[in-house]
Amino acid sequence: MKSPPTRTKTGADPGESISEPGPSATPGPVAGWDDRPVAPGTPSDDDAVVDEDLVTRARRMYLSRFAWIDGHADPWAPLRDPQTLTLIIDALAHLVVSLNPTVVLSIEARGFLYGPAVASRAGVGFTAVRKTHGPFPGSLIEAESPADYRGNRHRLRLRRDDLRPGDRVVLVDDWIETGSQAITAMRMAEQAGGRWAGCAVIVDQSTAPTRTAVGPVRSFVAASALPATGVPRNSADD
Repeated sequence: MKSPPTRTKTGADPGESISEPGPSATPGPVAGWDDRPVAPGTPSDDDAVVDEDLVTRARRMYLSRFAWIDGHADPWAPLRDPQTLTLIIDALAHLVVSLNPTVVLSIEARGFLYGPAVASRAGVGFTAVRKTHGPFPGSLIEAESPADYRGNRHRLRLRRDDLRPGDRVVLVDDWIETGSQAITAMRMAEQAGGRWAGCAVIVDQSTAPTRTAVGPVRSFVAASALPATGVPRNSADD
């Protein structure tokens, strides 16, 4: 997650810069986890309502605590504030439920910060994709990801019995850019018998081809809404 090009801030409300899927991943109606429960694997109703207030509050709180440090995004600062953390989990769960999953999948390491909490909030189970190191007992599906934005490749592992045939799988993470690991996780999930339902992330910095490959991609912060490198982290609206 490299910094976007430095830009001059305008008076626009960051809430107006909403990350949207590309044309090939037009989102369907959204049902909130708290007031419109959706049975896993069934389409959401045509009249389902997006909780814009929740999404807007989460976006503003996240942006108000976001920072660049030495040209790198700091993913930890928003976690320190309990209100911001709660809003992040609630907003991600809202996006997840809109995709009607039966299971949330996240990739080590930062995906593990959000995945289990979001799955619990959305009322579904969680499964992990681990990287090379560390014990991971059981029959595994393994694959190497294409190069990420830093040029690194990762060996990913998924427990074969964590997914049942027909499971609808949604990836939860904090950031998507190249989608290299998401694409690999999708292929592994499908090899295990799951059906890929899309991604729910905080920040979407992906391109149209990436969204086509792993979409739909739902998020509540567009990379274009992030403050320019060097802008104090509390400069965004709150």
